[in-house]
Amino acid sequence: MHSLADLRAGKLAGIKRLNLSCDLDEFPREIFDLADSLETLNLTGNRLKSLPDDLHRLHKLQVLFCSDNQFRELPACIGRCENLRIVGFKANQILHVPAAALPPQLRWLILTDNLIEQLPDELGSCLSLQKLMLAGNRLRELPASLAGCQQLELLRIAANQLTHLPEWLLKLPSLAWLAFAGNPLCAVQRPLSGREIAWQQLLIQQPLGEGASGIIQQAIWEGPDQPATPVAVKLYKGSITSDGSPLNEMAACIAAGEHRHLIDVLGRIPDHPQGQAGLVMQLIAPHFVNLAGPPSLDSCTRDIYPVDLRLPLSGVSRLAQGIASVTAHLHARGIAHGDLYGHNILWEPEGDCLLGDFGAASFHPNAEQAQALERIEVRAFGILLGELLERCDDPVPLEWIELQARCIQPDVSQRPAMNEVQQILSI
Repeated sequence: MHSLADLRAGKLAGIKRLNLSCDLDEFPREIFDLADSLETLNLTGNRLKSLPDDLHRLHKLQVLFCSDNQFRELPACIGRCENLRIVGFKANQILHVPAAALPPQLRWLILTDNLIEQLPDELGSCLSLQKLMLAGNRLRELPASLAGCQQLELLRIAANQLTHLPEWLLKLPSLAWLAFAGNPLCAVQRPLSGREIAWQQLLIQQPLGEGASGIIQQAIWEGPDQPATPVAVKLYKGSITSDGSPLNEMAACIAAGEHRHLIDVLGRIPDHPQGQAGLVMQLIAPHFVNLAGPPSLDSCTRDIYPVDLRLPLSGVSRLAQGIASVTAHLHARGIAHGDLYGHNILWEPEGDCLLGDFGAASFHPNAEQAQALERIEVRAFGILLGELLERCDDPVPLEWIELQARCIQPDVSQRPAMNEVQQILSI
């Protein structure tokens, strides 16, 4: 994090990225002194309500983050920034998104956790748009013009007021990652079921990790008439994340049931002292690691893999078959994972794997749209399969190469079902 004092003293001359979080209520004009170098401007966590009309003077600006501020409108001035491709205004109080606020090169727009009821039709003219994050607003419908966003790959519309998924949405040729839980269109809400585990039976130990939806800690479960058992405890934060509601994630985790490539849910916590929702889960052996890292600002929708990662064909086969199997299992239970990515897969060198992170999971709203939703997820699997094949040291069967191409083809209806994917991979 940079300081306002250093900015005003000219000590930040020539920097490409500026991070200022210092209770600002006005845009510091000294930022314009960085116009010839500044590419990323992060003003998250201030009290800003507006940006200067001449923001376009930052002519090299590509990334703008203004989350956790007090904006009530997406500033129209950002639409004049010719090179701006990533815009993030999460957790403000935005009611209005004017068409003029959409920059011509927009690739990634984050408006999560605001008060937006309507989006401009002009959003469909953003032909470079790949990633659109709108969870936690008040949208009743999406502009039909979004059908023109043929490059759109990731869409987050959970926790809004949407009553249906439009048919054009389910036909978008590039869409691979879709989250829509917590809308009226999901008329049948799955109740939280399963075993209850009392908080007093859990001895909380060290933290294991923290994500957008909650904190995971190691614990000892000392239940009646059973030996002390090492477990993992996930406590949900209860607020809107970029994917949707943590409580929807919890419901999907429970409804997913048992599968050898899922992390077992042992029970839910009904009586946390602060009222937090929580799950008790299988503790994963430490030799399991994330297959990839999440996308970067540059890669946008593509995971970041270790540079030296190479896989034998046997390892690719076990990974691909395992993820195809568990994805088919989820859709058979009416669940779309919504975030089928390498960074959500735990694996070990022999190829054994576990699919995690149900933060973007959604239940099929009806039988009529179930097939299309599965085929959208098939594209996500096809992208993942392509990433694995690129890192394979051995000759790859032609059938797998052809399968991968079928999974990512633009005609959603012509993609194979996950059961067919499984069968081809097992040959």
